[in-house]
Amino acid sequence: MTGFAFVIGCCFSCGRTFTFNPHKVPSIRVGGEREPICRACMDDLNRRRVRLGMAPEPIQPDAYDPIPEGDL
Repeated sequence: MTGFAFVIGCCFSCGRTFTFNPHKVPSIRVGGEREPICRACMDDLNRRRVRLGMAPEPIQPDAYDPIPEGDL
């Protein structure tokens, strides 16, 4: 039998609690540690980047989904 896992954490940008795949969630390095960014904040960031003529930051399709427990 196989299970699934996800991380529950707070977005570094807005502080909201959300779930994510720890290997694929967009993040920022703060003090050498990866800090996760929620989907809503990434969407806002990417809208701003596009308005400024920049390419959006990629978001992996399963970044906010659970992962097989064996992938931890």
